[in-house]
Amino acid sequence: QVQVVESGGGLVQNGGSLRLSCAVSGSISSINSMGWFRQAPGKQRELVASFTGGGSTNYADSVKGRFTISRDNAKNTVYLEMNSLKPEDTAVYYCNLALRYGLSIYNYWGQGTQVTVSS
Repeated sequence: QVQVVESGGGLVQNGGSLRLSCAVSGSISSINSMGWFRQAPGKQRELVASFTGGGSTNYADSVKGRFTISRDNAKNTVYLEMNSLKPEDTAVYYCNLALRYGLSIYNYWGQGTQVTVSS
C-alpha cells in the first residue's frame, strides 16, 4: 500500500511564498517520477515540477525561475518552494508518485492541497 500525503497549502498575497511538502510511504521500489501537478477550476491538471527516476528535474514554463522542487530521500519527502506567487498560480496542487512495475506505470496521488493567491 502506497500513501501520498501533501501539506503546506494556504492563502497568500500576490508576490508571496509558500512551501508544499509531500511525504510518501509504503512499498516503494522503482520510481519513474515524483512531483507536483496542479488543477485550477475549469482547467485540466497540469505538470508543475517533477523529478525523474534518474534525478533530473522538469518544470512548467510558467513556473521556471519562481518554483523549486527538492527532495529529502531519507524522509521520502518532496518539497515545492513557490516564490513570487501570482493569482494565476491559484489551484489545487497534487503530489504524484509514478512507480514502474515491469513495463507498466502506476500513478499514486495525494488528496490535494489548495493554494490561493490573492491579487
